[in-house]
Amino acid sequence: MKVKVNENCIGCGSCISLTDSKIFDYNDNGLAECIVDEIKKEDEEVVENAITYCPTGAIEKVDE
Repeated sequence: MKVKVNENCIGCGSCISLTDSKIFDYNDNGLAECIVDEIKKEDEEVVENAITYCPTGAIEKVDE
């Protein structure tokens, strides 16, 4: 699974909190970005939660 954070991000940090900063982190502009190339199988459920709970729908799966 691959994901990206799109331009709808407002920097609320919910994705960072949900994944304990191991999948998402803040970039230089204070917005979230995915910091891994590929989501590990064991992290997929927590990333799915981050997608669901993102208030602006800024996290999206990338077709592989």
